[in-house]
Order: sequence, then C-alpha cells, then structure tokens
Amino acid sequence: MALRIAVVGAVLAGLLGAWWLLQILGMPASLSPQALSDWLTSQAGVGPLLLMLLMIIAVIVGPIPTLPVSATAGLAFGVVEGTAIAATGALIGAMAAFWIARLLGREAICRRFPNNPVLNRDGSQRFLTLTIVVTRLIPVFSFALISYAAGVTSIHAWRFAVATLIGMLPMTVVFAGLGHSFSMHPALTVLAGAAVLAAMVWLPWMVSRHPNSKLGRWLGLC
Repeated sequence: MALRIAVVGAVLAGLLGAWWLLQILGMPASLSPQALSDWLTSQAGVGPLLLMLLMIIAVIVGPIPTLPVSATAGLAFGVVEGTAIAATGALIGAMAAFWIARLLGREAICRRFPNNPVLNRDGSQRFLTLTIVVTRLIPVFSFALISYAAGVTSIHAWRFAVATLIGMLPMTVVFAGLGHSFSMHPALTVLAGAAVLAAMVWLPWMVSRHPNSKLGRWLGLC
C-alpha cells in the first residue's frame, strides 16, 4: 500500500510540476497546432523539450489528444525532426502509463480474473504484441487507454515498447507531415486526413470480412 501511495503521489507531483512549468513559460490556452507551433518556435532551443513534455502529459492524462501534438511537431520542427520528437515523447508517456498500471493495477486484476489468458504469465506474447501494434495503427483507440490496459496484461515491457513504437510511427509521420504542410496546403491537408481516416476504417472491416487472408493470418486472426 505504501508503494502505491508513493507512486500515485510521485505521478501527480510530476504531472502538476510539468504542467506548471509549461504554464509559466507561456503555453497558449489554445492547443491548436498553429498556436502551439508559434509558442514553441519562440522558446529557442528548449522548444523540442517542451513539445516532448506536452506529449508525455497528453499520453499519461489521456483526454488531451496526441494527434494535434504530432501535427504541431511537424509544423514547428519539420517532418523528420518533428516525428522524432513526438514519437519519443509518446513512447516515454506510454511506458510511464504502462508501469503505473502494472504497479497499481495488475495484481488486483489478476486476483479478480485468475484464469484470464491475457493476464496469465504463460499467455501468448505474440498475440499481445500484435494487438498493441494493430491498436496503435488505428487512431480511434485512446493512446492512454491502450497503455494502461497493456500494463495489467502479461505482455513484457520491452515487447510493449517495440509494438508501441512500430504501431504509432505511421500515424505520427502522417500527422507530422500534415502539420508541416498545413500552412501552405490546407486543401491537401484535408484530403490527406480524409484518406487516412478512410484507410483506418477500411482496414479492420476488410480483415473482419476475410480473416483467412494473408493479412488476417499475419495478424494471427486464424
């Protein structure tokens, strides 16, 4: 119990301290990519660190959306550097959420559902890893919720980290690219966003209709 209280206290203190730091440095009330980009570029060399910190908070807290932060990264720092900054912050935040759930919730969940194969230490690591990859690829799933949920399963931490990085990179690159092109090509941004959304809707539908396809077999659905 003492450990859990200490973990909760440390997490809350860290989040409050980070948010306070962002506020005293003048973070805009609007979290739009353009407003955040203007603020970050005015912060000189610490801009990338502030963006990374904002992404970490967004992942751990949950309701703060991560995709606009990725778009901000591309708008402020370009596609390559912006993707690297956003992905690093998201991975750090995801691992923090993972370990919070593992330390505070896994033991209780395992006692409640002792025979659940997802929680069993001998469960399929491949299935859990592929599940993380797929859910990271589809942006409708909450980034924070996936991280917390994974923490109570039996997936190895290193597998979760690798699956998270692989799964989130495509969408991070796309949204960083959209943010980078937004000010110059708004119509292209809208069309690209619609294409991404269509692809994300089509993929799970196609796999559910054809579970014996090569993609379905690769995902371990048959």
